[in-house]
Amino acid sequence: MDTELARTFLAVVTTGSFVNAAERLHVTQSTVSTRIHTLETALGCRLFVRNKGGTTPTPPGKHFQKHASTLVRTVEQARHDVGVARGFRAAVTVGARLGLWEQFLIKQMPSLLERATDISVRAEIGLESDLMEGLVEGRLDVAVMYTPESRPGLNVEFLFDDRLVLVSTKAQRRPVLDTSYVYIDWGPEFFARHSASFPEFFGAALTANIGWLGLQHVIENGGSGYFPIRLVRPHLQSRKLTIVPGGPEFSISAYVVYPTDADMGVIGPALELIRDAAAEERRPDGLP
Repeated sequence: MDTELARTFLAVVTTGSFVNAAERLHVTQSTVSTRIHTLETALGCRLFVRNKGGTTPTPPGKHFQKHASTLVRTVEQARHDVGVARGFRAAVTVGARLGLWEQFLIKQMPSLLERATDISVRAEIGLESDLMEGLVEGRLDVAVMYTPESRPGLNVEFLFDDRLVLVSTKAQRRPVLDTSYVYIDWGPEFFARHSASFPEFFGAALTANIGWLGLQHVIENGGSGYFPIRLVRPHLQSRKLTIVPGGPEFSISAYVVYPTDADMGVIGPALELIRDAAAEERRPDGLP
């Protein structure tokens, strides 16, 4: 079976529509439709139901999903194995949000390289949708993210809760979300709690979907925003930022995700270090 057909099928499942799948695959919607039709003809069954709520897999489609994932993962794994650098027995690809690399995963790289000298490491950055797709398709071996989706064939482990605090470049006696406030899209749960805590806040002049980007803006241009305490700790110590008194705190959970059938001889050292680092993050940081 053509792996492009399987990739297209998985893209529709992941995005929930032919249009979004076409955008993700950088092809036309008609191409997606043709590929799905070809796949349905080959399998002799209908794979999707399209309605106002989006595109959802039929029972046969749900059953085929695990086979499509296995097919794509096997091909990617073959490319992965063939592409192992000389001198190494295997390679592991680790993906994460930029903010979870900074002040967390990046600190574990020296230990991982020392502990598993016969395994090469590839580090990648992505948002949750990209990371999940990479795991399903086999391009990623391990991913660290905030809001993983429940998928067949993937293990999801809780790591730690990132403590989000309101910080500002200027001293404030109380939390005031003025025009210099940068709203970071930490997900729907954060949005709900943020809205409940600041009912008179109707939107920011600047919104960022990556915490690191918003933090750089605040530091360079001044302002305030909600960021993980571990990311702003160096800036609090240098007094570039201060925690706003009385600002409500929020949290967002970080998880590690990996295939259930993964080779633990390859990804085991990375998982062990990530778990150990997460245990350190769960300890009280001692900051107010």
